[in-house]
Amino acid sequence: MPRIEFYVLSSSDAAGRLRAACQLALKAWSAGLPVFVRGSDEAQCGELDEMLWQFKAERFVPHDLHRDAPLSPVALGIDEVPSTEQGVLINLGSSLSPHVERFSRIIEIVNQQPEQLSACRENFRTYRQRGYDPQRVEL
Repeated sequence: MPRIEFYVLSSSDAAGRLRAACQLALKAWSAGLPVFVRGSDEAQCGELDEMLWQFKAERFVPHDLHRDAPLSPVALGIDEVPSTEQGVLINLGSSLSPHVERFSRIIEIVNQQPEQLSACRENFRTYRQRGYDPQRVEL
């Protein structure tokens, strides 16, 4: 059963949410885990792709869009089936991934935008209804 954590940001800045996703992807990849970052749409995946290229000048995060390189250490996609199991899912989508069971850890990033808070609260409830024990982490 995957470990599920909701990382709560204090701001409502959408770019801050993407920066947090980049930081968490770097951390998980550095720990040797495969990472799948689930964007809300193609545009957000493209924005994440660009952000990861520029994220850390001293550190490259090997990543690619899932459709172009599904075995990339950090894959960016929407609802594609991850190419590896037991990795980390960073969910930026407003709903649960259809592939929750394929991951050992799931991270939901919450900011203070009202619609984002509402979607994440619903995800939290859904995880609980499915028998998971999601945890809250303040950033």
